[in-house]
Amino acid sequence: MVTQYKPIKVTPLSRFVGAEVSGVEIARGLSDQQFLELRQAFVKHSVIFIRNQNITPDEHIEFAKRWGEISVNRFFQAVDSHPVIAEVRKEAHQKLNIGSTWHTDHSYDQVPAMGSILYARVVPKLGGDTLFSSMYAAYEHLSDGMKNTLLRMRAEHSSRHAFGEAAYIGLDEVEGRLSNAAEATQDAVHPVIIKHPLSGKSALYVNGEFTVKFEGWSKEESQPLLDYLYSHAYKNEFTCRFKWTQGSLAIWDNRATQHCALNDYDGEQRLMHRITISGGCLEPSRS
Repeated sequence: MVTQYKPIKVTPLSRFVGAEVSGVEIARGLSDQQFLELRQAFVKHSVIFIRNQNITPDEHIEFAKRWGEISVNRFFQAVDSHPVIAEVRKEAHQKLNIGSTWHTDHSYDQVPAMGSILYARVVPKLGGDTLFSSMYAAYEHLSDGMKNTLLRMRAEHSSRHAFGEAAYIGLDEVEGRLSNAAEATQDAVHPVIIKHPLSGKSALYVNGEFTVKFEGWSKEESQPLLDYLYSHAYKNEFTCRFKWTQGSLAIWDNRATQHCALNDYDGEQRLMHRITISGGCLEPSRS
């Protein structure tokens, strides 16, 4: 049953990225006009947050399908009853969390994910916030010389070092959270500067979690420039910070943002349900 139409309210959280949306009850359904407004907010702000949602896994899935085809994550533990939903879990006794370094999801795929829809089921009393950074702003604030250089470049991305068996050596905390290390065989090459398929804007597309090196460069040659781009991309002025509450939901654009989950809630549980939405091939920007 879809509620009677009423316009949503969009409140920006920072200058470049992020907005909270109110006037939406996902469990009751969204009208076509409400969903159009939600998509417009998503395109404009790159990540949108909706609080106070009480949804079942089935409702989470139905909502996700309105955004596109679901891409099932290979490495995260899935919800037993709903295998298209990945668990992002940290138990109270565990020290390491998932996603604590800046990254964008699935850049190691030939066709990277469009976005992710993350729903908070259990949150700590304090901490556990997520930071988001605008890759539009990161590109726009580069020098003209750097922009011209990067526009001609492509970078190699891989899942091997992040989710392969070597990544788990010495770690005893992946049990029940990450698996299928033998399937970490994905390699992809993408433009360093992409043209966003919806906004048409240019965005920086390298990340410290999955980018290996620039195409045609050695790792040793690539690392200094990559390190500079990472430090530039995560400047405070390009970011917003979201404090989770139970029932909050975030929808972010993997092509226009990167994110980082803070690990500052030692001794408490945090459980999120994530659905990833498939995307399309990334095109290089020309300007």
